[in-house]
Amino acid sequence: MNTLTLRLPDDVANRLKNVAETRGISVNKFITEISVQSLAAYDAETRFKLMAAEANIPAALTILDRLDGGNP
Repeated sequence: MNTLTLRLPDDVANRLKNVAETRGISVNKFITEISVQSLAAYDAETRFKLMAAEANIPAALTILDRLDGGNP
């Protein structure tokens, strides 16, 4: 496990403390949770962009057309 020192504006640090307290967890636990969520969102976005860049649009439209029963 690593130790990370953050410099935050006082108002941001106070909000983090307040939210963590409201949830009944430590600031460390709260920052860990929101960091994991943010990284998961970033990973999903990155995977989506990669898939989109490699997309075969005509093939995708053909599949969607079949799923729609051939109706426009």
